[in-house]
Amino acid sequence: MKTRATELLGIEHPIVQGGMMWVGRAELAAAVSEAGGLGIITALTQPTPEDLVAEVERARSLTDKPLGVNLTILPSINPPPYADYVKAIVESGVKIIETAGANPEPFMDELKGAGLKIVHKCTSVRHALKAQRIGVDMVSIDGFECAGHPGEDDIPGLVLIPATADKLEIPFIASGGFADGRGLAAALALGAEGVNMGSRFMCTTESPIADEVKKAIVDATERDTELIFRPLRNTARVASNEVSREVVQILDDGGEFEDVRELVAGARGRTVYEKGDTEAGIWSVGMVQGLINDIPSAGEVVTRTVREAEQIIERLTTLSA
Repeated sequence: MKTRATELLGIEHPIVQGGMMWVGRAELAAAVSEAGGLGIITALTQPTPEDLVAEVERARSLTDKPLGVNLTILPSINPPPYADYVKAIVESGVKIIETAGANPEPFMDELKGAGLKIVHKCTSVRHALKAQRIGVDMVSIDGFECAGHPGEDDIPGLVLIPATADKLEIPFIASGGFADGRGLAAALALGAEGVNMGSRFMCTTESPIADEVKKAIVDATERDTELIFRPLRNTARVASNEVSREVVQILDDGGEFEDVRELVAGARGRTVYEKGDTEAGIWSVGMVQGLINDIPSAGEVVTRTVREAEQIIERLTTLSA
């Protein structure tokens, strides 16, 4: 299945693993890449830039296929040393970076000079056009269904993907709401060159999160997420639990970030993934969990998704015969 995305990234199948905090580690990324997709290591999951280089080397010991690194740049009280992480990404030798959050323009010259392909995650057509203007190679367009930050426009993929296709000249992949071949076939039909899947790869055998969290994803429905930080215009989609519902209530009642700071602490979310207590804190998952019914290997997710998409495309071509 060849598209502009597979040609640009040097991969066999138009499937990219999301760069998820605490999840995008060597074993998962390598398994996705080995199956022909693009595995992504999450830079800020690693405590230091040096650790990131070591994690890339570890993934390279598991596969010789292309790998990428995600760097999400967000406002923070104590921001990570983003420039040092960029240097580490360059030094690691990977040739693909997925940027998200803030504008990657300050790092473009360094990344381009090192020969990296830059994929920037956007939640709107206007942001995708800005990314194109500053010179990124590809966009990952993120619909309202997604886990994490869906932006503030609330545009779902069924509209956002073709709207992007109408305006963008560089290739783009679709993100948010994808878990199987039906989604891949639909994304291609709507004008995307592939898909980015996060929650689906969270729920695989190589995913480094606790089995209890994977089971919770399997058991959940598409209705079991919450949108937190809406009044602060920094919306994030997370799993629905006692903590996230409390955060929503406090902010809806006029609370400020300081009133929920302890509830949303990243350390508590990390505990969820490591200990398996799904009520311990805030943790990200998309509406697509309603389509996830098993815990296969990451490689099986890739091959099954492509196989299903090919079968759907073949069936659809018979409709006009």
